[in-house]
Amino acid sequence: MRVPVKADFRIDTVMTMSRPARADDIDEICMALPEVELGTSWGDRPTYKVRGKGFLLYRMPHRTAVDPVTGEMYDDLLVITTPDAAEKQALVDDEGSPFFTIDHFRGYNAVLVQQSRLGEIEREELAEIITDAWATKAPKTLVRKFFEDG
Repeated sequence: MRVPVKADFRIDTVMTMSRPARADDIDEICMALPEVELGTSWGDRPTYKVRGKGFLLYRMPHRTAVDPVTGEMYDDLLVITTPDAAEKQALVDDEGSPFFTIDHFRGYNAVLVQQSRLGEIEREELAEIITDAWATKAPKTLVRKFFEDG
């Protein structure tokens, strides 16, 4: 189940007009959420975190994630936390969605998406997915306050 995006968040950050998502939307959406900072994890991987817990990671190319057509390692992957296995599966199973998973992420509630394919979803949907990821890692009191203040 997705966490609803706050009305003022949608207006200020997503805008009322829908348009395809772009890679440069990621920073704007993440940094509009409370107590988010861009740090690193897994050594040097840029990671958006809330109170030290990562919810969106720029994944380095790795042999566990390759293009099935070319056999080349993906070089523009994002790892986005999902609230639970059901939400992960719903994103992966949606044929119109660019989200997928790999064996390496079996048992871990997160999806992968190529930055180059973000335009296959609307910016508002990306904001909702990122907000869900943030809410999964943020303290419950912070999440409650964020949605109550809207």
